[in-house]
Amino acid sequence: MSRRVHTLHRCSVCVCVCVCSTVPVPSPRGCRSARPRAPLQVPIPTPVPAPGRVTRACDAASRARPELRTHPAGPVPPAPARPALPRGAGGRRGGVTGRPRPAAPLPPGCRGDASTARKSPRARSSPGAAMSQRQVLQVFEQYQRARTQFVQAVADLATRPQSIETLHSAGVVSLLRLLLLDIVPSVRQTAALSLGRLADYSMDLAEAIVKAGILPQLVCSLPEENRYYKKSAAFVLRAVAKHSPQLAQAIVHCGALEALVICLEDFDPGVKEGASWAFDYIARHNPELSQAVVDAGAVPLLVLCIQEPEIALKRIAASTLSDISKHSPELAQTVVDAGAIAHLAQMIPNPDAKLKRQVLSALSQIAKHSVDLSELVVEAEIFPVVLTCLKDSDEYVKKNGATLIREIAKHSPELSQLIVNSGGVAAVIDCIGSCRGTVRLPGIMMLGYVAAHSENLSMAVIVSKGIPLLCACLIEEHEDHIKAAAAWALGQIGRHTAEHARHVAAANVLPTLLDIYMDARSSDDLKMKAKKALKNVLQKCTYLPALEALLHDAPPSIMKHIIGQFSKVLPHDSKARRLFVTTGGLKKVQEIKAEPGSLLQEYINAINNCYPEEIVRYYSPGYSEILLERVESYQPVL
Repeated sequence: MSRRVHTLHRCSVCVCVCVCSTVPVPSPRGCRSARPRAPLQVPIPTPVPAPGRVTRACDAASRARPELRTHPAGPVPPAPARPALPRGAGGRRGGVTGRPRPAAPLPPGCRGDASTARKSPRARSSPGAAMSQRQVLQVFEQYQRARTQFVQAVADLATRPQSIETLHSAGVVSLLRLLLLDIVPSVRQTAALSLGRLADYSMDLAEAIVKAGILPQLVCSLPEENRYYKKSAAFVLRAVAKHSPQLAQAIVHCGALEALVICLEDFDPGVKEGASWAFDYIARHNPELSQAVVDAGAVPLLVLCIQEPEIALKRIAASTLSDISKHSPELAQTVVDAGAIAHLAQMIPNPDAKLKRQVLSALSQIAKHSVDLSELVVEAEIFPVVLTCLKDSDEYVKKNGATLIREIAKHSPELSQLIVNSGGVAAVIDCIGSCRGTVRLPGIMMLGYVAAHSENLSMAVIVSKGIPLLCACLIEEHEDHIKAAAAWALGQIGRHTAEHARHVAAANVLPTLLDIYMDARSSDDLKMKAKKALKNVLQKCTYLPALEALLHDAPPSIMKHIIGQFSKVLPHDSKARRLFVTTGGLKKVQEIKAEPGSLLQEYINAINNCYPEEIVRYYSPGYSEILLERVESYQPVL
């Protein structure tokens, strides 16, 4: 067996024995021996421990002797086992201190020394590299925080009208467009919210957003984003679309309708609500845009939305169906074919006032187009449930309920008779008496439509005491269009027979209509409606006291109708002829200057033929002067 000779060096004080290659090893620093002993030639059988292998005694000694430091000449070989020094022994003689000392690093080559361990790449990196990595990451974190703070600040400023113009002039639209591509979802969502608030403020900002090319970017990313971004993107689309048909058409051109239809199928109710709202603002402008919404397949999904449990989603879906239906019978028929009427009718008794507003509006927009559509609405059994809406505390529920009844009543006498039979006329009259302003308008028009169909329906309005209330509207209201509606309704009531006209005249309506017609402050439409109503009533009126009240103040355009009625009544009523003379009517007739051969002159001649020639001459203008001349020229008989 071959042997190899290695040199063992033992410190005169340490217990460490090192295996070295024939090189004397000086004593470790801090050893009490000034130099190591002479090397000993010791035969050691192979294999020998690898350089740097240290026994457990070496570990214990190094822990017990903290003053030992790394040996300058290399690793120290193990030594035979010796009693370990007591804990706390130091390099000084008799050195036992009263407190533990910190552990010193192991000598090179000892087990556990980092110089002999196999190092990972992370362990091999220097502390400077780790610090550099942290600094780089901090730069990115600061950049992300800055972007987040910026979009949040812009979103907050966009809610303040005084800041929006400054934001626009600073180029905020271009900056927000870039942030829509940010890798952080919250930054993208807040940027979209800011754009929506800016577009909602004015048409100029909405046009700037369209010109910046932001809409295609929003639409392309819409299906892949989270629900918060979808809500904000839908808000941008509706904020742009609301301003004009041109902006709404721009949204259609960028393919937004298909993306919004996908949003209507989303699980989140808020996303559905935002998409429905965007469809509403697009469809309300004109029939072409509504048809585009229908062609995109939105109507069946909107009908599903009104069946959802969320009240807010029901409201906006019903409003969208209303705005689609209002443009044409074909669009309304599309909504009907999707089964909307039955679901809308079921929501009329809902306690939510805002939902009832939209439901009644949608049914009104469907019913207004034709008799067939009105009959479909009636067949949904809305009566008498809809009459309870006329007593609702919400003014707009009252108005929309009266509008629905008006749109049904205007089509045919049969539908009007159905309303009368269900107590609709009395309910509408009570509604008119309980409110003021434009809320009265649909109820006033409904009474006019019902009365226009037939004598019996007109008498139903009279019996329900509709005339005094309509006359009160002429006096109390300040808006000309409300007065015009009331005048028109009164004309429809009194135009059928003398009895109907007598009821209107007896309520002292005719002088009020005449004053409105002659008032210079009245609008042209109001004057025309008042004149038409006077004509309708006067042509049937035989109630002479009411006619005489107009005789002295009426203009020539109204006078001919008044004189015409006197010419029809006086030939057949002797008491009326006497009363006509005593009240000054005959004298007023003689004062009228009519063109020869005109219709008015014919009426005057008919009245004069009812009296003796002497009476007619007596009340003729200038007859007193003629008598005085005759007195002066008369020669008395002596």
